Amino acid sequence: MKKILTTNLAFGIVIASLFSAFFAGALVLAIGLSNSEEPQQTYTFISFIIGQGFMLVPLLWFLRSRKEPIMKRLRIKLVGSDLLVSTVYLSLGIIILSDELDRIIHAFLPPPEYILDLNGILQPESIAGFILLFIAVAVIAPLGEELLFRGFLQQILEKHWKDVTRAILVTSLFFAMIHMNPYWFVQIYILGIVLGFLAWKTGSVIPPLILHSINNTMAMVFSFGDIEKNEIYIFHGHVAPWFIIFAIYAIFKGFKNINDIKE
Repeated sequence: MKKILTTNLAFGIVIASLFSAFFAGALVLAIGLSNSEEPQQTYTFISFIIGQGFMLVPLLWFLRSRKEPIMKRLRIKLVGSDLLVSTVYLSLGIIILSDELDRIIHAFLPPPEYILDLNGILQPESIAGFILLFIAVAVIAPLGEELLFRGFLQQILEKHWKDVTRAILVTSLFFAMIHMNPYWFVQIYILGIVLGFLAWKTGSVIPPLILHSINNTMAMVFSFGDIEKNEIYIFHGHVAPWFIIFAIYAIFKGFKNINDIKE
């Protein structure tokens, strides 16, 4: 007889998956740092890819060992083109407003030294490095995190708690905490709530996966591109008003279209 998948067990699987990601990534990085003949940054980016990939190993092993329907348990379901377009609208709006929120926070609370150091470490030194970082940040990380949090954990909490709002808030809190970045905690938590809403409303992990991937891609562009010199996007050190207006419109249009989905 199949055991009931409890919330405690679900949290346990998530924690095991996170430890798996950490140890796999740390092992690859340790091997890289011990090899002085190879660029250390390359191993750093490869460790990100391996670590994020191993995040799914305990989860998939657990589901297969229980003969669970993996596609259903992880909310893997195709969605229509209209929903995909609405997700892109929503993504662009959220990214622009998040960028402005970052700028406002920076004005009152300058980023700590570790944030500046992190940006320096992650600055690609070659085309190969950029490709590896892109795969890690914009492909593997969103895939692993969305399947684990929105696909698996949030769905279990929704089912057991019978309270979608609570399930989304708790999952988003856990999602923000595992990034271990107090400076960006609020932004990550808000992003998690939006991702959670998308997963619940659409019944699929694909829309939040797309939003997550676009968000991470644009974060790379903003971090490594010379965006501050773009007079179309930047206005007196802030996001230009016309982009803010577009962002509000895009979020409104995206949410409206997604909310109109027939159950």
